[in-house]
Parts: sequence; C-alpha cells; structure tokens
Amino acid sequence: MHHIIQRTALIFCLSGLFITLASAQIGGNGTYKFLGYSNSARIAGMGGNFLAINDNDITLTQGNPSLINPSMNNNLALSYVNTSGGINYGFVAFAHNFEKVGCFVGNFQFLNYGKFTGADAAGNVTGNFSAGEYALNVGWGRKLSPVFSIGANGKLIYSQLETYQSFGIAVDVAGSYMSKDESFTASLIGRNIGTQLVPYLPGKYEPLPFELQIGMSQKLKHIPLRFSQLLTNLQKWDLTYVDPADPANIADPITGETKQKTGAAKVADGIMRHVVLGAELTIAKILAIRIGYNYQRRQELKLTTKSGLTGFSMGVGLRVKMFNLSYTRASYTAGIPMNYLTVGVSLQEFVKKQ
Repeated sequence: MHHIIQRTALIFCLSGLFITLASAQIGGNGTYKFLGYSNSARIAGMGGNFLAINDNDITLTQGNPSLINPSMNNNLALSYVNTSGGINYGFVAFAHNFEKVGCFVGNFQFLNYGKFTGADAAGNVTGNFSAGEYALNVGWGRKLSPVFSIGANGKLIYSQLETYQSFGIAVDVAGSYMSKDESFTASLIGRNIGTQLVPYLPGKYEPLPFELQIGMSQKLKHIPLRFSQLLTNLQKWDLTYVDPADPANIADPITGETKQKTGAAKVADGIMRHVVLGAELTIAKILAIRIGYNYQRRQELKLTTKSGLTGFSMGVGLRVKMFNLSYTRASYTAGIPMNYLTVGVSLQEFVKKQ
C-alpha cells in the first residue's frame, strides 16, 4: 500500500508540474533538430524519442542519461535508420563503469543528408555538395539511493550544410525514480540546454531545440506487459499548426467562417499533442512486441485524403544470450515508412564466455 501511495503522489506531482509549465509559450524552432530524433529502434517502436524504462538498455541513455548504471558496463550498441528520402542517421554507443565516479556512456550520433547538385541563380550547375550533422555525447549516471538516480549528457555538435558550418555545445540533465520492485519508473528530463559557438552566418545565432519531458512506465505484475506514457515539449503549451491547405481550414465562400473546435475539444487536442503512448509485450524473456502512438505526429503529417497508419509505430525485439536485436517500422506519413535497426551486445558477457 505504501508503494502505491508513493507512486500516486509522484504522478500527481509530475502532472502538477506539467500544468504549471504548460502555461508558458516559448517560440523558436531552433537548430540542430537531429538531436531530438528517435535513433533507437526500441524507442521508435513505442512512439517517442526517449523512454523511462529501467532495464539496463544502453540505447535508452541517449535520451535519458539518468538510466545509466553499472550493469551496462562494456555494453556496445549500434543503430541505423533508413528513410525513403535517402537520409540516413543513427549512432554507436559504448558504456564503461568506474566504481568511484559512476558509469559513463560514449555516444557518436550522425545524420547524413546525402549528396546534392548545386546551381547558381541562372540555373547553371556548379557541382555537387553534401550535408551532414554530428554529435559526440558523453553521458554519466549515478544512483543517489535505491530508488533515485541522476544523469547528464554533454554534447559537442558539428553541422555542415553545403559551405555553411556550425559548432555548438549542449547538455541533457535527468532524474529518475524507480520503484523497489522495478515495475515502475518515472523520469524528468531537460534536453539540449546549450548554445551555438559558431553560427552558420556570422552573428546569426539560433536557439537549440530545448525540450522538457516527463516519462513514466508501468510493468504489470502478472502479465509481461509494460505501458509507457511520455509527456513532451512541456516548455510550450500550444503545439498546434493550422494548415491553410487543409479543406477543414478553408473559409466558407459565403459566410467567410471556418470550422472551429469547441472549447473542450480544443483543450483535449492541446493536451494530446504532448502525449505519446506505447506498450511492450515480452514473451518468454526473449521476444518483445512493441507498439506506439504519437498523436502530434499524426495530426501534423497525415494527408487530408488519407491518414493510414500515420503516427503509429510497430516493432519487435529479440534477445539471444549476449545479443539484443530490435527492428521498428514507423509511419510518419501515409505510404512513407521509416525503418529502424538496432543491435546491442554485452562485451562483458562475451568475455565471460571466453
């Protein structure tokens, strides 16, 4: 009973923080948007760009450094995302534990936009050019007590878009609560707190994509099923975008009026744009089946004539001895899926086997 009361109180506290922060409206889209992409197949399979799940998965630490712990010692992970537009991105991560100072995770994140053909104002071809963005992350995590942990990621960022180059630095800070039976986890995260050191154009500094997030997950007691709820972009309440090309937003030619949502519907829509839902079913501790739903993604990217599975993602995970393989297929807009592949290996277990 004490644990149930404690978790309920925590949820109310986090909800209160959400309501308080939701009153703020901070503009600016920022640069280095790739820092917020879903790189891990497991995270993408559950709909978001971070998770609050404490099960020693190194691929979750890029978005939530408070999950870094000594059990990840000598774990290696590689992740690759292929898009239909030819843009590829991913990361490679490695963890090592130092008993006196905590566990560290080194992570190299990349995004390759591919090659382009350049031309001048008259249309004359000037040659080919490429574009890419990269981040070198060093994460640290440590337990403060059996149920609380903290962590941080430090990032060096480099972006090269044709002849334009930019350097930046940023940090993520996070704290997590984990129940003693490890069935419930809640995390509070501040991501991409930093600045451009060298802007693309002299004197034209752009903000980084700062985001405040809360994540919670609950594993059922008698069923190997875990539910995840993420609250994203808590630093900004209004995430709506009115598409002028959407027939629903075109004014009536006679009255000049457009369709308006009722007060309750508008508030519900505003809240749901911050919510990402996910679930993970584990079978025999070997196979995991995942599904996610991102309401904001669906509202922004669905076609007016066809919604399809936009905003939904589905994935599987397979754990065999010291290897962990995950695959996810996510629909960002109708007919244009993205494929995520992540491979993890415990080098510690491999050494033991030898």
